[in-house]
Amino acid sequence: MTPGESLRLLRERRPLVHQITNYVVMNETAHATLAIGALPVMAHAPEEVEEMASVAGALVLNIGTLSPPWVEAMVAAGRAANDRGVPVVLDPVGAGATTYRTEASKRLLAELRIAVVRGNSAEIATLAGKRAQIRGVEALGAGSPELAREAARELGVVVAVTGPVDHVSDGETVHAVANGHEVLGTVTGTGCMATAITGCFLGVRADEPLAAATKALVALGVAGEGAAKKAKGPGSFHVGLYDALYDLDPRKLDSRAKLS
Repeated sequence: MTPGESLRLLRERRPLVHQITNYVVMNETAHATLAIGALPVMAHAPEEVEEMASVAGALVLNIGTLSPPWVEAMVAAGRAANDRGVPVVLDPVGAGATTYRTEASKRLLAELRIAVVRGNSAEIATLAGKRAQIRGVEALGAGSPELAREAARELGVVVAVTGPVDHVSDGETVHAVANGHEVLGTVTGTGCMATAITGCFLGVRADEPLAAATKALVALGVAGEGAAKKAKGPGSFHVGLYDALYDLDPRKLDSRAKLS
């Protein structure tokens, strides 16, 4: 199934994507989810996360502004999702920057069945037990096919390492996605958008997490290229990115995909 065919299926089915994400990017990821064609619901209260996760097409866990109650809510939601066969995506924001972030990410990986982990090279390397350079939540250095493959083997999940070139692996196959634009790195939340959009594609391709994660990054990358052409700077790019996600069509996506 091509990226365009996956997008067509997503927009036909409009999966509900339950996101437990941080306040900083909650608005951004909700807008991106709607623009690509899925339905976002942002819920982190312990009183409802299990019920919400049970009826979702995918669950996205983003530890960007984590706290003990939020981590417990993520565990509860993840268990409910696992019980109902709902795929789970983890964004280990800042893993490696502090012990708490690293340990919270490792706990989620240990206690839940995660379909895809999406992060930058430092976050992924940290979780895979490799050397990493990180400042705040930003990686110092690019990823590689080898990092994606080795991390997927170590963690036992599909791993998506985003950067100038994205690499997605299930431990054997590695897909490289060369779509995107450098201005994506100047806007807060685009990595979190990548995770949310991964959840969108997983919502209709739960049985193929490698393909879903790859196609999601193609879609965001193509949209980023389109938005950059019209932008005057990060502010107008930010707005234009939603427009570009909304304007994606299957034929455009397939013709512009830089996938190997």
